[in-house]
Amino acid sequence: MQSSQPLRLVLMGTGPFAVPSFQRILESDDEVVLVVTRPVPPSVGKAKQPINPVLDLAIEYEASIAQPVDINSDESVALLQSLKPDLLVVCDYGQILSSRTLATARLGGINLHGSLLPRHRGAAPIQWAILAGDRKTGVSVIHMTPKLDGGPILTERVTEIGLQETSGELEQRLCGIGVDAVTESIEMLRKSVEGQVLGHPQDPQLATKAPRLKRSDGQIDWSQDADYIARHVRAMQPWPSSYSEVQGDDPQKTIRLIIRKATALKLSETPSLPPGMIAKTDSEWLVACGRGYLQLHMVQPSGKKEMTASDFLRGHRLQPGHRFVMPQTELLQ
Repeated sequence: MQSSQPLRLVLMGTGPFAVPSFQRILESDDEVVLVVTRPVPPSVGKAKQPINPVLDLAIEYEASIAQPVDINSDESVALLQSLKPDLLVVCDYGQILSSRTLATARLGGINLHGSLLPRHRGAAPIQWAILAGDRKTGVSVIHMTPKLDGGPILTERVTEIGLQETSGELEQRLCGIGVDAVTESIEMLRKSVEGQVLGHPQDPQLATKAPRLKRSDGQIDWSQDADYIARHVRAMQPWPSSYSEVQGDDPQKTIRLIIRKATALKLSETPSLPPGMIAKTDSEWLVACGRGYLQLHMVQPSGKKEMTASDFLRGHRLQPGHRFVMPQTELLQ
């Protein structure tokens, strides 16, 4: 195939991370024969319709759409085979493709991943990079295999993680950075010859896991050091958010607070107070941690708007000696 000849592409994605790259492809000279995305579950009661940015994009560009429950089913594989695609382009999709599914495309599949593989393989690489304290991250485009995020790396882009950057902010930057990486990878495959080995293999010894987050992962464990908890606050935004229950004079009454912005202080100091106890509320709001103190700047009471820590304290009689509740798993130990 000549390098200038358009490719027949199938795009597979669901979440927002895929949108910038898919939009670039939809506006290119290549032919998008199908956009595959996860089916949207029906709304229950007054619940809002789940968001599917890739579906919205496909509708906007009047692309053919498929929403199979199982991309590896006989029906799905038969559909892909009938389209005779040259390449599958996958990002933020939510299903692992089998070898049989990958084989429906002449050039197999590529996947845009939000980390520097093999570090942070899994569904939440951006959150885990911040939580781990990584100084840098980036995106990787791999030539896919049935092993999760395990294929050879075709291209990558590297960027520094901002000291106060949240997962949501970092995701916005990385999905933009990923556009050129995806474009470069498609060009590599367009110009490849049969049997040519592309990219470089990942070192499995360097692999780390980045599993999908659960809502309970947002609960703060005050026995951790303050630096870790400050990273937790950044990593859990926008979802599931970093939260804790705070007690005042009545231990039977608690207020759930989402911590939106916080800073770690006095990291070399081990507080004499138990983890989670409020140490100061006058000029600054400090909470004792396993090591160091967490200074709270912005908080959001459950069901209310975000506010400064000082505004919250003016409306609540919290003082040194009051405390945030430790996770139940810690209380049982």
